[in-house]
Amino acid sequence: MNTSASNVCVFSHRADVRDAITTAIGRRPAPDVGRVRYTEASTVAEVIGEVDAGRVDLLILDGEAQPTGGMGVSRQLKNELADCPPIVVTVRREDDRWLATWSLADAVLVHPLDPLTAAECVAGVLREHVLPAPHG
Repeated sequence: MNTSASNVCVFSHRADVRDAITTAIGRRPAPDVGRVRYTEASTVAEVIGEVDAGRVDLLILDGEAQPTGGMGVSRQLKNELADCPPIVVTVRREDDRWLATWSLADAVLVHPLDPLTAAECVAGVLREHVLPAPHG
């Protein structure tokens, strides 16, 4: 079991969207991934500052953020950073899931966020990209 907290940066220009994301995922998305600690970012500059400082294990980006959407931010970071943290992009419509492929996101969530699905998604990305492989 993982006992350290993972640092998750949640980006949206809207506080209510950031709150909806953190509430849906919760502080402990799965017992085996431990707790998550959230940092909220309302601008792209804040996201880049957190990533550049090495304080991010996982990014969750609002695909509908203004003026720069999370999908564009995801694509930029994935193309420019050799060691980019994993990224989950949220979208408003199921039909926009394909855009996550273009954005190079590791996973996508669709609003309204289902807490079980959101927690499972984040836990899966943390297991795959962040947490050390189990010994044995």
